[in-house]
Amino acid sequence: MRALLLIFLTLCFCVISLLAIAHEGHQQQSPVVAAAPPATGTHDAKTWFTDTPLQDQNGDTLRFYSDALHNRVVLLNVIFTSCNDACPLITRKLKEVRELLGDKAEGITFISLTSDPLRDTPAVLKAYTLKQGADDPHWFFLTGDKAQMDLVLGRIGQIVPTPEQHSTQLIVGDVANKRWSKIRPDAPAAAIAQRLQLLTMPVAGR
Repeated sequence: MRALLLIFLTLCFCVISLLAIAHEGHQQQSPVVAAAPPATGTHDAKTWFTDTPLQDQNGDTLRFYSDALHNRVVLLNVIFTSCNDACPLITRKLKEVRELLGDKAEGITFISLTSDPLRDTPAVLKAYTLKQGADDPHWFFLTGDKAQMDLVLGRIGQIVPTPEQHSTQLIVGDVANKRWSKIRPDAPAAAIAQRLQLLTMPVAGR
């Protein structure tokens, strides 16, 4: 009996070890990471993302779903303007992505949401876009009061106790067809552009 128990425990250890190895390998996959398909019975998109009114870098009020997301192909990310490392680097990379997209860039909306709304007023965001060369009519830099930003950021999986704790992952989506995925910010600009171009292509059978 003791021998059988020993064999059983050995087999369990082997299975756990194999699962751990598989998990480590999964973490090292391509920087372009597809998100799991949405479960059935999910909330209506407008209800889920909310129509929270936010302000863009020009001081215009936009409803988050109806004006920024509805029927668009989008790329969303989170920044704060006083960041001196990752945020400006990612913003510059996204500027390169828009340049690589060429004429197709006009059909793709970039949305950068601040994690520091108390400091990042529309005027501060406008100065940031000019400094980074990212002042583009198809690129919204959005802010609001803290409660508004907490709600919107929470709906895209960004709970940020402090501005510095935001995720740097990029979220890309074809809103109309509910196709979403995440992309690591260290992905090459060309790979990000290619993923966005794929999202602009018609869905088969629709």
